[in-house]
Parts: sequence; C-alpha cells; structure tokens
Amino acid sequence: MFSGSIPALVTPFDRDGGFDERAYRDLIEWQIAEGSTALVPCGTTGEAATLTQDEQFAIVRLCVDQARGRVPVIAGAGSNDTRVAAANLRAAKEAGADAALMVPPYYNRPSQEGIFRHFEALAQHAPLPIVLYNVPARTVTDIQPETLVRIVAAFPRLFVAVKDASGILQRVSQHRAALGNDFCQLSGNDDLALAFNAMGGVGCISVTANVAPRLSADFQQACAAGDAAKALALHDRLFPLHAALFSDASPGPVKYAMTRVRPGFPEGLRLPMTWPGETSRAAVDAALAHAAL
Repeated sequence: MFSGSIPALVTPFDRDGGFDERAYRDLIEWQIAEGSTALVPCGTTGEAATLTQDEQFAIVRLCVDQARGRVPVIAGAGSNDTRVAAANLRAAKEAGADAALMVPPYYNRPSQEGIFRHFEALAQHAPLPIVLYNVPARTVTDIQPETLVRIVAAFPRLFVAVKDASGILQRVSQHRAALGNDFCQLSGNDDLALAFNAMGGVGCISVTANVAPRLSADFQQACAAGDAAKALALHDRLFPLHAALFSDASPGPVKYAMTRVRPGFPEGLRLPMTWPGETSRAAVDAALAHAAL
C-alpha cells in the first residue's frame, strides 16, 4: 500500500509556539514536488505529544487539503489509552486521512498479550487502515515479531504495514517469512534504510526526508530499481545527516536543519523540546555540506 520516501513531517511553530499554516502548506508542496510518496503529519517528529487533539486533527485535515489526493496521508493517531486511540482513529478518518500510524501503548508497559488486545479492540470499529509503529526507544513497549504476526494475521485487511524503528534488522526477515513478501515493511530508521530494503523493506518513514526530500526519494527509487551502486552512493551522501539529525533531542536538529535549507522556516518548538546546542548545530551544518545541501 505504501512505499518509497515518506517524510514524518515536522510541524512548523513560531517562536511563541503557534502553528504556522502557511509554512506547513509550503512544506507539503515542496515534499510532493521533490518526490515524496506519502506524508505523515503529527507523528513523533511532528511533536504530536504537545498538540491538543483538536490541533492534531486540524493539522491532519490541513495536510489532506493541501495534498489534494496527490499522495496518501498517514495520520499519527496513537495513544496509550485504547479508548482515546479509537477516538483518534475516528478523528483521522473524519479529517480525510488515508491511514493511521499507531504506536502500541507507551508508559503503561503492557505485556505482549496487552499489546495484542489493544489492537484487537481498535480493529473492531477501525474506520481506516492502520500502519503499526514499533519504536521501543520511545514507547518502552516492543511489539515482538510473534505479536506483530498475530495482529496482522487476525486482521490482514486492516493492519496493512509496519513502520519498524526497533533497529533489529533480522525482524524484516522474520516478518516476511511469516507474512509473505506482500506485507508492507517500512523502516523507521534512516541510517538503516539501505540494509532494511535489502532484506525486503519497501521504504522509509523518514526524518531526513524533511530536509533532503529529493535525495531521499532518489535513494528509495534506486533501492526499488535494484541499483545497488546508486543506492549506496546516496546512502553515503546522506549518512552524516541521518546521524546529525539525532545529535540532540529530536526534532530540535531537524528543525534547525530546515532553517538552513528553507530560509525563513519558523524556528519554534514547544517545550519540553528545545533548540539544539552548538555542537549539534555544527554537526548539522557539516552534514548538509557533505550532502551538498
């Protein structure tokens, strides 16, 4: 259902924390023009944790409006409360999203059975397809391969993909062996996307694509075409940027990078996120120079 370079969009805020609609619309236009194949509003990189529910789905609605059907919109909609997650799914559908990106419950730390029951409950009335998002470094909850297979096998038409940010590459093969080549596996780690695709992945929900959408799209196209030499060259060109964008608390570095490649891009973040430190900014500048950006 999804493939290629899919930016986890930053949310532009002014210095007072207000949402900048014009900057967001411009960002979406640039992403589509540069070859991004889908858009993810209000994910982790979009600072969803600091948005009210009304703000979150107003931003999703705006993203859908600006995309105008040219690429799919996958709305960040997860929650650690199953009832809230169900309400978020309905709100994402009402906002016009094509799918929802859903983390397992964070902070609560449910068992694997609890993770399955959470998604089982969501499946009962889910109004749109779900991309499972496994990011244990943030949620402290890891969807083990056996659990993911159990979820997808129980509801194959609903759970259509995984964004895997576990960093455990062997899971690509484990998931593929159990669910087949047609199950959509997307990397959640830019720095591992080359190896992830080589093992059967079909794309990346990307932080770096915010800053380098054309290079990220070209990289994914090279992978899909089996052009290993071109894919490796683009990977090497982007690799320092992948690292630099996590040289301080994300999304601070990527927002700084946006001001470098898109002059006038708003500089705001919402607390507790802060502007990256001097060392991080220097790393971003060096990485942008390495990538010829």
